[in-house]
Amino acid sequence: MGEARFGEFVLVRRHEEGAVAELVLDRPKAMNAVSTEMARCVAAACSALGGDAAVRVVVVTSTHERAFCVGADLKERNSFSDADMVRQRPASRGAYTGVLELPVPTIAAVHGFALGGGFELALSCDLIVADRTAVVGLPEVSVGVIPGGGGTQLLPRRVGAARAAELIFTARRVEAEEAHRLGLVDQLVAAGEDRAEALALAARIAANSPVGLRAAKRALRLGQGLDLRAGLEVEDAAWRAVAFSGDRAEGVAAFNERRAPRWPGQ
Repeated sequence: MGEARFGEFVLVRRHEEGAVAELVLDRPKAMNAVSTEMARCVAAACSALGGDAAVRVVVVTSTHERAFCVGADLKERNSFSDADMVRQRPASRGAYTGVLELPVPTIAAVHGFALGGGFELALSCDLIVADRTAVVGLPEVSVGVIPGGGGTQLLPRRVGAARAAELIFTARRVEAEEAHRLGLVDQLVAAGEDRAEALALAARIAANSPVGLRAAKRALRLGQGLDLRAGLEVEDAAWRAVAFSGDRAEGVAAFNERRAPRWPGQ
């Protein structure tokens, strides 16, 4: 298992011979509150992972025992002038869009608090595995702002416009059982098992075609919000990208030869 550090606050670990990358939020003294520097660390890690053809799945985890991420660093922002806020905004957005735009399947492993920007990092992933200690929410209106890491757009896509409005307008925190019932998280596991289960899920996903995984994610993401006819065109373009690939030829051959595929990844 190889490791690489991106700045002070993000660590990347490799699993499954490099096919699974674990992006570790590692600012435990601040419960992973997203400071300007931490945002830059996340963006840098995502840029490197997005350009690595060996990576098939990314899992976002936390080193803090009681939190995935508590959101924006409000202590840092308390000292900001309006001009500072303007200057900091691109760095902040870069962290969230970095996760959102990863070209491979992404899984958030959530335990403890995932609030504000912390929950938005999880929402930016394709799947969320949470343990029974998880508490999620978008409380931004309670401190005079709004979700700024994609929450107003990503949450309605998960739970519908009315449910998202209720959660954002009330700023309430949602505990694990209700979060699972409402669809805020996708899988609920025993306390302390979120990381292990997310990595196990990632390993199952990573066994599949790298070309197929990237194309399937592209079709899913680009097709969201389109009418059916337009969505089917998106799917057709993604299908054409894989139909003549080496992965498709290997997948068919492996099936017929009753063996595990050896994906060329192209």
